[in-house]
Amino acid sequence: MTDSRTAPYAALVLRLSLGVMFVAHALLKYSVFTLPGTAKFFESLGLPGPLAYLTFAAELIGGALILLGLGTRYVSAALIPVLIGATWAHTGNGWLFSAPNGGWEYPAFLAAAALAQALLGDGRYALANVLFNRNPQRVYA
Repeated sequence: MTDSRTAPYAALVLRLSLGVMFVAHALLKYSVFTLPGTAKFFESLGLPGPLAYLTFAAELIGGALILLGLGTRYVSAALIPVLIGATWAHTGNGWLFSAPNGGWEYPAFLAAAALAQALLGDGRYALANVLFNRNPQRVYA
């Protein structure tokens, strides 16, 4: 049974964690690996280099929208393919993300977390409730 008293906080914690993770990974691609370096990595996997720039934009913009609680359900669902791609990119490295070049369990877990967020939606403590004059009490009542 879902506890309607604590469910809004659970949705908030998941939304903030997922949003921060997407923004952090976008900034990692930008500031550490650089976007051209990320494009070369994508090409080494057999993917088109420009896909790295789209991935960066999806992670940065999507993460910011999730953090704010704007379209969280749809943005989380739209980012699941990015996480499945990351899982695929790391499958050859083994299970644990501590393995050289990172394993696949972390991006697979994040894909599951994004699915859970897509099922939950924005939650009670989201900017969308203020902007669109929603009654957040109905979200978990």
